[in-house]
Amino acid sequence: MIIETTGVQAINSFSILESLKEVYGIIWMLVPIFILILGITIGVLVIVWLEREISAGIQQRIGPEYAGPLGILQALADGTKLLFKENLLPARGDGGLFSLGPSIAVISILLSYSVIPFSYRLILVDLSNGVFLWIAISSIAPIGLLMSGYGSNNKYSFLGGLRAAAQSISYEIPLTLCVLAISLLSNSLSTVDIVETQSKYGFWGWNLWRQPIGFVVFLISSLAECERLPFDLPEAEEELVAGYQTEYSGIKFGLFYVASYLNLLVSSLFVTVLYLGGWNFSIPYIPVADLFEINARDGVFGTIIGIFITLAKTFLVLFISITTRWTLPRLRMDQLLNLGWKFLLPISLGNLLLTTSSQLLSL
Repeated sequence: MIIETTGVQAINSFSILESLKEVYGIIWMLVPIFILILGITIGVLVIVWLEREISAGIQQRIGPEYAGPLGILQALADGTKLLFKENLLPARGDGGLFSLGPSIAVISILLSYSVIPFSYRLILVDLSNGVFLWIAISSIAPIGLLMSGYGSNNKYSFLGGLRAAAQSISYEIPLTLCVLAISLLSNSLSTVDIVETQSKYGFWGWNLWRQPIGFVVFLISSLAECERLPFDLPEAEEELVAGYQTEYSGIKFGLFYVASYLNLLVSSLFVTVLYLGGWNFSIPYIPVADLFEINARDGVFGTIIGIFITLAKTFLVLFISITTRWTLPRLRMDQLLNLGWKFLLPISLGNLLLTTSSQLLSL
């Protein structure tokens, strides 16, 4: 009897231990995801504050300064206000589509961060086709905007949703062709491999110098994908009131606001990864790693340096995007579509053909 009791206790202890290991494994798997989401949230708050400060400087006016020191808590105050505002539903609108649209727009963009390397091997998922996964996932966001416009039962909102879909299709093709040219140069679709290919030649190995035409086309297409001025036709105030956002209020309106900045941040990160060497920092003729006696591949310090370099390049691209918004006037819809189909598409296709020819000749 004693032996049987001891055996049962051993089995129960083993079962509890296995259960604890499973719980620990699940928690450990979720920790990187939570850390990434926390970092993205902080990044969005910083971008909102930077845009307000930069726009205030360009327009020679005072920016946010009351909510926290230097106004750094203004974005948090706005988010809190939207969280407690009433959510209104159009009387004759489709409630399901109306509520699902903003969620699809945010979730599809959040998934894109999983394939971005912030430092050497510091990536949530290193896939062999990471850049194409980003393109496929980012193509889902306009579906959420179209659902929002249709579910609002408002002609201005519906026109805004249609414009968002047309704009996304128009600029997704040149952007994809530019990414395909980069993958041909790197012989890989993995974002980590693309950065490591650029690191072999230091500063002059950046794809910015090897693909200058593709860089310009990619930058313009990414601004159009983010619906930033001068490409914010889906929500042009003087034509569509506020586009697909017209009927939204409260936190649902805030989700569109967050999705816009999430998309801007992920586009800037991909510009850094594809064209600016990612976490690699090289000054011509000066071996930085040897100078500071650091190994970028190993150690916590090297990882932190890689994250800092990636974010510094990203915020440089963000500065260009923000300055563009407050400098150039808005295009007309026909000008936007002509730019995408008649100029950027042929240029990106020619750039891809030139890249393919050069790769074949080098074999």
